[in-house]
Amino acid sequence: MKNRSTFSLLFWANTSRIKNDQVPVYARITVNGKRTNLSLQRRIPISSWDANKGKARGTKQQARLFNKYLEQVRAKIYESYEDLLSENKLITAQLIKSRFLGLDESGKTLLELFKYHNEVSKEKLNSHTLRHYKVTQGYLEKFLNEKLKTTDVSLQSLNYSFIVDFECFIKSYQPKDHQRKMSHNTAMKHLQRLRKMVTMAYHMEWIIKDPFVRFKSSFENKRREFLTDAELDSLEKFHSSIDRLNIVKDLFLFSCYTGISYIDMHGLTANNIILGIDGNYWIKSKRKKTKSFLEIPLLNQAKNLIKKYEGHQRTIVSNTLFPCFSNQKINSYLKEIAELSGIKKNLTFHMARHTFATTVTLSNGVPIETVSKLLGHTKIATTQIYARVINKKVSEDMFKLSEKLQAK
Repeated sequence: MKNRSTFSLLFWANTSRIKNDQVPVYARITVNGKRTNLSLQRRIPISSWDANKGKARGTKQQARLFNKYLEQVRAKIYESYEDLLSENKLITAQLIKSRFLGLDESGKTLLELFKYHNEVSKEKLNSHTLRHYKVTQGYLEKFLNEKLKTTDVSLQSLNYSFIVDFECFIKSYQPKDHQRKMSHNTAMKHLQRLRKMVTMAYHMEWIIKDPFVRFKSSFENKRREFLTDAELDSLEKFHSSIDRLNIVKDLFLFSCYTGISYIDMHGLTANNIILGIDGNYWIKSKRKKTKSFLEIPLLNQAKNLIKKYEGHQRTIVSNTLFPCFSNQKINSYLKEIAELSGIKKNLTFHMARHTFATTVTLSNGVPIETVSKLLGHTKIATTQIYARVINKKVSEDMFKLSEKLQAK
């Protein structure tokens, strides 16, 4: 056995924490080169400690009692090691320490993992991202109740079969509040969140092996819709007798000319509009989703929209640049606008970012590196998902190439 040959234990005194000529004694557990220290809650005069033998010097009663205690600790640590070994568990220094202290995490459950993850992620994750994790938790609870006929499961019982069965469940689940079943990519998002938390449990040594090790997640490439020049022009000319539709159209257009997302635009105030070194006005803010900084020079179309809503009754109340609507209402109103303006596409607010990336910037020769920075992305690969070169730009580039070749 490999684990037996790499397990070792020694006692040592921490001389860096000397106090009144006494030092604290620790047990050092090492497995496969990785070690952890365990405080024995005992101090000993530094002159009485034999560093070479790892025990107290002499034969006086005080030294004998101290060494007897060390042997008791040694026996219990070895017992913890043997117990883990007999249970056929992966042996680590931290697990031996936890078993010795009676803090063995083998009893952790799936829902306890969710609770722990959500608690420690409050400061790290955006509230909207955290809400997605809670939705995933809700589907897992439905799966446990309806398919496994239980309310919770041990983390140790998670395996490849559990993951496959959960995937099958969420793909076939019929929601009661709407007609559509979950798409493949949405199901993969739920599995991706579950995987992140299970990986956390694995790194914290709450589970012996990662049940996702053989699971391969795959996302289907979906064509991201955007508005063409003609459709964008049609939307700009749209006007309704219904005020809310006009406002939502303007919010959508502002995103088309800045690339800003709904949640980031929702919180914009006059303080986010800064005069840049180029003499132009810029949006300076921080993305809610990624915490990355946004620095966007304003095009004339965007500046005109900001000016349009200066002093608007709804912006005065909310102290924001634009009137506030919920994302759900905006997307609902955009469906009305699309129908009234003759746009045949499924208009959603996020489509404005795609339009900014393709029709407004890339198609007009703005480099993808610049577009990536404007969108607040940390990687070019993320921008490439949003930004595709439309056929008009391909045609123009190929025409230029043809002219160069003919000239040669």
